[in-house]
Order: sequence, then C-alpha cells, then structure tokens
Amino acid sequence: MSAPLRIGYAAGAFDLFHIGHLNLLKHAKSRCDHLIAGVVSDEMLQLTKGITPVIPLAERLEIVRSVAYVDEARAETVPDKLDTWRAVGFTHFFKGDDWRGTEKGLRLEAEFAAVGVEVVYFPYTVSTSSTQLRRALAALTAQGAELETVG
Repeated sequence: MSAPLRIGYAAGAFDLFHIGHLNLLKHAKSRCDHLIAGVVSDEMLQLTKGITPVIPLAERLEIVRSVAYVDEARAETVPDKLDTWRAVGFTHFFKGDDWRGTEKGLRLEAEFAAVGVEVVYFPYTVSTSSTQLRRALAALTAQGAELETVG
C-alpha cells in the first residue's frame, strides 16, 4: 500500500516576486507530492495587511503558476485559512518561520491540528522582502518626483 498523498499549500501575496518567494515554494515542494500556491487576492491584502499590491492578481497568479515547483496556483479570496482548507483539502500548510511562536502562528497551528493539517515552517529569507522592495520603489518614486519639480 502506498503512502497517502501529501498535498501542500503555501500562501502569500507573491507581489514583487523575489528569492524569498522562490525559496518558500522550493522548500514546500520538497516536503509534499502536490504543491498548491495560494496567491492572496488584492482585496484580501487590503483587508488583512492594508497593502495594495504593485502587481495585479492575474499577473501574480501567472508568475507563480510558471514556477517549476508549483503544481497549481489559485487565488486566495477569504481571510480564514480553515475556509481555504475546506475548499482545497491540503494536508500540509507551509509558512515562513517569521510566524513561528507568534499569536497568529500559534492560533493557526491549533486550528490546523484540530483538522489534521501539519504546519511546517521554513527559514524566512531576511535578505529580501516585498516590504523592502516596496520601500525602495517608494524612495525612487519620491526622488523622481523631486527631480521633476526641480527640472
């Protein structure tokens, strides 16, 4: 008898796709048979983080779908990860270890443990983040606007 299929789910905005995103998807694929990437919708990013993504959802989905480690990409349109689990049926949930030990992370672990989903943390890539990239873009935009008013 073969082992049960390990279905992994890795959620993220995947905005301004960078090496940290790739690392998460690569590590996640190494721990499951089928990897589903949940690309958080523009509306959910605004609701949960107050962030408007630079790259629109349709483009972020296409980028993530094109990553070799990803078997399937879907838009994540609800804030509750248990609702996503009910719709998708994954067995493993992957997250950056910046969530480990936090209130949100502990709550997620407890909710998923109750339905038999294992939460697996991977090292957060500290050298690059979408937040850092967003700040750099804002600084460049401000600098460009300043140059326009001077010129």
